[in-house]
Amino acid sequence: MQVAAPRILIAGTASGVGKTTLTCGLLRLLDRRGLKVQAAKCGPDYLDPMMHTRVLGVPSRNLDLFFAGENLVCGLIAEGARSADLTVIEGAMGYYDGIAQGHDASAYDLARATQTPAVLVVDGRGRALSVAAEVAGFKHFREPSHVAGVILSRVSKGYYPTMKALAERETGVRVLGHVPELAGAGLKSRHLGLVAAGEVADLSQRVDLIADSLEQTVDVDGLLALAHEAPDLVYQPRELPERRSDATTIAVAFDEAFNFYYEDALALLERFGARLVRFSPLEDRHLPEGTSGLYLGGGYPELHAARLSANESLREEIREAIAAGMPTVAECGGFMYLHEALEDADGVSWPMVGAVSGASFGLGRLGRFGYVTLTARRDSLLANAGECLPAHEFHYWDSEQPGDAFYAQKPQSSRGWDCVVASPTLYAGYPHLYLAACPEATRRFVVACASYASAGKAGCP
Repeated sequence: MQVAAPRILIAGTASGVGKTTLTCGLLRLLDRRGLKVQAAKCGPDYLDPMMHTRVLGVPSRNLDLFFAGENLVCGLIAEGARSADLTVIEGAMGYYDGIAQGHDASAYDLARATQTPAVLVVDGRGRALSVAAEVAGFKHFREPSHVAGVILSRVSKGYYPTMKALAERETGVRVLGHVPELAGAGLKSRHLGLVAAGEVADLSQRVDLIADSLEQTVDVDGLLALAHEAPDLVYQPRELPERRSDATTIAVAFDEAFNFYYEDALALLERFGARLVRFSPLEDRHLPEGTSGLYLGGGYPELHAARLSANESLREEIREAIAAGMPTVAECGGFMYLHEALEDADGVSWPMVGAVSGASFGLGRLGRFGYVTLTARRDSLLANAGECLPAHEFHYWDSEQPGDAFYAQKPQSSRGWDCVVASPTLYAGYPHLYLAACPEATRRFVVACASYASAGKAGCP
């Protein structure tokens, strides 16, 4: 299939150069112009897509070549393009930074696989000709690099014309604007990246300030022209079942403590017949009526451990439901919540659900990080023995009971480890799954939930 899909990728020379600030401001600016925009994020990050979603009011999607491969990634862009005038993709880390010090699954790799024009954000503070040297290096490091434009960050209005002329003369790459430092418009960070969008009370006002500035400092028409230069996407559509009407109810934990989910994974669960109902382990005393499955995503339970622990009625209900065989997927933060105890950010231990023995505790440093391929050691809820699932880990907490139902192998590395507590009705572990690329695992989860419901157990421990 061949689909027209105007698109650009906002990349950076490194983390911290202002990709997210520029992307969010640009999304707001394009929205103000009356354009329908689809936002996306390169890689497995959850937090930046939350920002995009808050800015546009439209779910942002992840485009990850390790998880999904080239065909599915192209298909996801094409799917979003059907209801959008253009797609704005935010890169990850530095442009060429990918798996195992290589460029696989990097922003560059995404630009290459999808033939997307890349706009490179370059930090211009405290430099002159060196900016041109850096741009030239990125432009020619790979051929073709797909670097089609540059935006300079942290450059003053007065100095920008000089920097633009210098960079264009020396590199031949078009400079499409600059992003000055803006007081009061920064986006804060914590140990997993940006502070979650829902925690920034004045996010809309901050993004408005950024958009107001970009209106004066960025060549938006030039960016739109680049987006329309992107060639049509060519891909093979996936064969999926028609959306079922006899939906089974899966309760999805969603609040300040749990909010790391991939939009396309949720959409695939619905495609296979799940009715997704959000609930809050912080606020709700009981599971939603008719619940026949649980999805406990990642997030920051360690920052809300006291409130999670205080909700005893829900903790007990979840423990009894899992013990009774309610199908459950619990990733990272959700896995931590299922332990007998959880250590908070101050080192205080709090009682939790108790479906997993032992405690989850802080390491004081980044633990396991990066992509992994999970190989099932035995049959369980999502996979039979020997089957593989792509996943990602990123956590500062660990577990006294990490599990051994799967073996996690880092790509292009000899390093691996046992992980995941699993049974015919449970997946609980630190690895985050990308169910959108695992239709069989997704189907099994929904089928197991439907079987639980048909046995008359839905909504009952």
